[in-house]
Amino acid sequence: MDALALSQKLIRCASVTPADAGALAILETELYRLGFACHRLRFEEAGAAAVENLYARIGDAAPHFCFAGHTDVVPPGEGWQYPAFAAEIHDGVLYGRGAADMKSAIAAFVAAAERVLAAGPVKGSISLLITGDEEGPGLNGTPKILAWLKDRGEKLDHCVVGEPTSSTRAGDTLKIGRRGSINFKLVVSGAQGHVGYPQKAKNPIPVLAQLVNQLADHTLDKGNAHFDPSSLSFTSMDVGNDATNVIPGEARAAFNIRFNDRHTPDSLIGWVTDRSQRLAKESGCQIVVTHQVSGVSFVTTPGKFTQMVSDTVASVTGQSPIFSTTGGTSDARFIKDFCPVVELGLAGGTMHKKDECVAVSEIAALTDIYAALLTAYFKKPPA
Repeated sequence: MDALALSQKLIRCASVTPADAGALAILETELYRLGFACHRLRFEEAGAAAVENLYARIGDAAPHFCFAGHTDVVPPGEGWQYPAFAAEIHDGVLYGRGAADMKSAIAAFVAAAERVLAAGPVKGSISLLITGDEEGPGLNGTPKILAWLKDRGEKLDHCVVGEPTSSTRAGDTLKIGRRGSINFKLVVSGAQGHVGYPQKAKNPIPVLAQLVNQLADHTLDKGNAHFDPSSLSFTSMDVGNDATNVIPGEARAAFNIRFNDRHTPDSLIGWVTDRSQRLAKESGCQIVVTHQVSGVSFVTTPGKFTQMVSDTVASVTGQSPIFSTTGGTSDARFIKDFCPVVELGLAGGTMHKKDECVAVSEIAALTDIYAALLTAYFKKPPA
């Protein structure tokens, strides 16, 4: 099937996490037609919605090249120029939720695989690992599929994730890693009282302000060859007090740390906890720190695999991609524990926005890149 036509079919499925809305059935039909063995995988976990996933593979020998992606999308929101799930084309541009992130990339890979397989079987295996839980909690998607593969004794040799990691043109950026991410919440508890008698209260606001300044002013690191400096960004400060004559008993704040491979979640959690408890002891207030780890920093060290991908992109576009580790988290954070992984896809400027879109020519360009990559990979697999 043509990549554009398949992109439109997938976009017309309103697969807002965790709904599938028929997207995986469309993929399964196309891949089955090409000779892939398909497995629909439904996973459930207490406290999270059940999720439909798809794993498809053709061939049973090494090397095993895996393409990973997701058919779930974020809610469309309001204010679209064209209907979010109509997949309309205007002036050479395809509009729709998932056009950039990342249904068009999945369609491009399927079309590329069809093109390569038309020339004969590859000397190895091609698979697609497609989840419906990338935009959601991530509990019943890629991690569960990878565990299922491990139980079956299947090994991935290399993986490309089709996230929209490019800047302006398909293939201009190659993600070779990602920063880790931790969300923190702070609750400072003092003693409520009347503003006219501050000595009888214990105001948590100045204590929280002092802690915020201490954390925000600290330089975590200066970065390294593969990563920018780690960052700490406060996202909320809240007291919830509308009374002008009451010193509140509690003050809260939230922040996020995006960290490189010079840190671990434990080291950063320990640092925040230590700073908080020191100030709690000094101030007499209670400070409670909670946290949620969204991902751990990793990098696929540049070598034969990354060079092969870079050279292939350059042979198609005339421009070598920039190696990058910026951005948020992706399912590559799970795959990196199983095989070397990079991210290569469309430009992501419109992802998660109203009027999400991609130029039709870019879908064709990405299809060419993926086809060339498959050809190069099986011609001379990276060690």
